[in-house]
Amino acid sequence: QVQLVESGGGLVQAGGSLRLSCAASGRIFGTYDMGWFRQAPGKEREFVAAIRWSDGNPYYADSVKGRFTISREKSKNTVYLQMNSLKPEDTADYYCAGKTFEGQFWLRTMYGNWGQGTQVTVSS
Repeated sequence: QVQLVESGGGLVQAGGSLRLSCAASGRIFGTYDMGWFRQAPGKEREFVAAIRWSDGNPYYADSVKGRFTISREKSKNTVYLQMNSLKPEDTADYYCAGKTFEGQFWLRTMYGNWGQGTQVTVSS
C-alpha cells in the first residue's frame, strides 16, 4: 500500500515562496505519475500541477504557470512543488496524489492515492 505524506505548508506573505514536499513509501514510486491538487474553503479540489515520473515532464494549471514548479527526486521517492510569487488566492489545502488510472493529468478521478494534505495560507 502506498502512503503519501506532504510537508512544507505554512503561512507566508503575498509575493513570498514555499516549497511543498511529498514523500512516498510502499509501492515503487516510479510506476505512476504524480500530481498536486488544492482545495480552498468552500471550493472543489482543483488541479495544480503534475509530473510524468519517467521523464519529469511537467504539467501546470494556467493559474500557476510561471510561478510554480513541480519536480521529482527519484532516489528519495519525493515530489516537490516550488511555489513562488504567492498570491492570497493560492490559499488552500494542498494534496499530493498518485495517478493510478490512464487519463488526463488534470482530472482528479485519475488519481487513486492521496496524501493527507498540507495547509498553505498567503496573507495580503
